[in-house]
Amino acid sequence: MTKNTHDSDVAFIRALAELLNENDLTELQVKRDYAEDDSLNVRVSRKPPQQVMAAPRSVQAAAPVALAAPAAAATAEAAGGADPSSDPGAVTSPMVGTVYTAPEPGAPAFIAVGAQVSEGDTLLIVEAMKTMNHIPAPRSGTVKRILVEDGAAVEFGAPLVILG
Repeated sequence: MTKNTHDSDVAFIRALAELLNENDLTELQVKRDYAEDDSLNVRVSRKPPQQVMAAPRSVQAAAPVALAAPAAAATAEAAGGADPSSDPGAVTSPMVGTVYTAPEPGAPAFIAVGAQVSEGDTLLIVEAMKTMNHIPAPRSGTVKRILVEDGAAVEFGAPLVILG
């Protein structure tokens, strides 16, 4: 690799890091092809802020939510551990987006606590860039916990549901 190509790659990576920060993203991955046998794969990420559960943006600014956050953390700890993402039954978000618990407003939710699900059943929908992405159950089981509310913003890798 020549020095000129190296310098342009460094500038490209810096630009990706700036994009990450400017748009409040947690991860960005890009593949850049130069020639048949020459490419650059870049993954830029940063650790998202620790949250027990993402709340809808309209609720996040309200004072009661800030007061309720310690109670939500205590409830999460009492319900089976401080970090739901470490639970072996955790189903995490494959992308940044908005969670919907039902196929359309007013319709019944896909799942409820205690419901039996089969592998491949839709658990939730995550909307990203105006595309509705169905989140399938990775295996059969019982819904132990639902960690997100309808309309909540979620980050990549955020725990959504705990299956038992």
